[in-house]
Amino acid sequence: MPAAVSGALARLRQRVGEFSLPQKTFALIAIAALVLGAVAVTSWANRPTMSPLFTGLSGQDASAVVDQLQTAGITYELTDGGSTVLVPSETVYEQRIALASEGLPTEEGGYSLLDDMGMTSSDFQQQINYQRALEGELAKTVNALEGVGAATVHLALPEESVFTESAAEPTASVFVQAETGKRLDSGAIQSVVNLVSSAVAGMDPLNVSVIDAEGEVLTAAPGSGDGATEYEERVAGQVQAMLSRVVGAGNAVVSVTAELNRDATQRTSETFSPAEGAPPLSEMRSTEEYEGTGQAVGGVLGPDNIAVPQGGEGAGTYTREDETLNNAVNKVTEQTTVNPGGVTRQSISVVVDSAAAAGIPVEELQQVVAVAAGVDAARGDQVTVAQMAFDTTTAQAAQEALDAQAEADAAAAAAAQRDQLVTWGLIALLGLILIVVVLRRLRRSREPEELDLGELGVLPMPEAELPPSDATVLEPAPAPVAIEPTASETARLGVVALADEDPSAVADRLRQWMAVKK
Repeated sequence: MPAAVSGALARLRQRVGEFSLPQKTFALIAIAALVLGAVAVTSWANRPTMSPLFTGLSGQDASAVVDQLQTAGITYELTDGGSTVLVPSETVYEQRIALASEGLPTEEGGYSLLDDMGMTSSDFQQQINYQRALEGELAKTVNALEGVGAATVHLALPEESVFTESAAEPTASVFVQAETGKRLDSGAIQSVVNLVSSAVAGMDPLNVSVIDAEGEVLTAAPGSGDGATEYEERVAGQVQAMLSRVVGAGNAVVSVTAELNRDATQRTSETFSPAEGAPPLSEMRSTEEYEGTGQAVGGVLGPDNIAVPQGGEGAGTYTREDETLNNAVNKVTEQTTVNPGGVTRQSISVVVDSAAAAGIPVEELQQVVAVAAGVDAARGDQVTVAQMAFDTTTAQAAQEALDAQAEADAAAAAAAQRDQLVTWGLIALLGLILIVVVLRRLRRSREPEELDLGELGVLPMPEAELPPSDATVLEPAPAPVAIEPTASETARLGVVALADEDPSAVADRLRQWMAVKK
């Protein structure tokens, strides 16, 4: 070890040895506080950002995943009662691939049910397993949608039979549970409906019912909904979107009332028309003609149905013609089925803010609204457009409330940030004060004590030693006697030791004394 380092360590040990018991205790507490603070700040700064690896795991899958993570030495956390596993964000995708290669998590249901079917399974068992597998696959797919925490799908698949003319349509019911703090919008619900209806052959999207965890029917099967309301909302939305681009958002109000035909009718008609220029399908002719002086066939019947011969020898003729002609005709058979839901009549009422539509004629607005809504005057549709002054007090109050809330949120965020800065500033200030106090304690312990130079007196000069002469007989030196040092000798030794240890401090103190003497 270099001499400078060893000397510094020796001086440090000596200074520490000169501390009193309270000083040593205070120094140890300060060092421990600094070390703990440094460790806490370092651990907080180096703490990784955790992201979900898997959510909604069963207990068995969660245990298997945790075992794999422990084997790989990956830091993890469990939340949501152990169903969600969190890992550092930079390792999420890597661990998902690694766990997938190990077959984790194992998901029950789905098409894996079909892997265990034996050769002796009945047709009923095969049908039930297929339905369960399809339900499991649909549930897993719906559960993968963003915002969906859990999902269950139930299918009602009618049996196929050759003895019935019309089979019942398949239906489905879907139970969805949104994630905490989220709510499924209409787009997500429609995605679920389309997904389920497209996965089952012959299923109409109207036959899919979606229900949430609160028991609210998000969409229902036919008969439970109101088609008129949906049509009115769709038409009103189209007209509202168009007017918002023309007069601005919030400057137009649209109301649509529609009457739908709820009767289902079926009509069959046959039309016959002659085929012009076509040859006849069949034709039959019969002609009879007699000439001469003989008696012609015919005459007047007498009694007992005996023909009375005609007298005379006049010439007699007889002609007979029969003709049958079957002409080709066109036959058209038309079968028309009218489903319920057709619009029989609708009425549209539009009110526009007069300030926003000051330069637009009412006739033009009425014309564009009629075209956008598909108004048919032949069936009695009506369109009414009026310009009126809107009451904006509620909107202004709402805007003021929103502004106040935004200001309050901003103030709260600023206060939180300020409190955080103050907290860190106080911590830094306390650390700085602690360091300054420790340094001052160390500096005070190193300051030289007050010395009374008057006690030193005049140091005796050492006597000169004479070399022994030849004639002098040397006697053995007496044994050394321990002499107690006097007070002045002790003070002198202390000054010499202090000057050797810290000459700069002794020089400063001497300069102070000399300045006082002057």
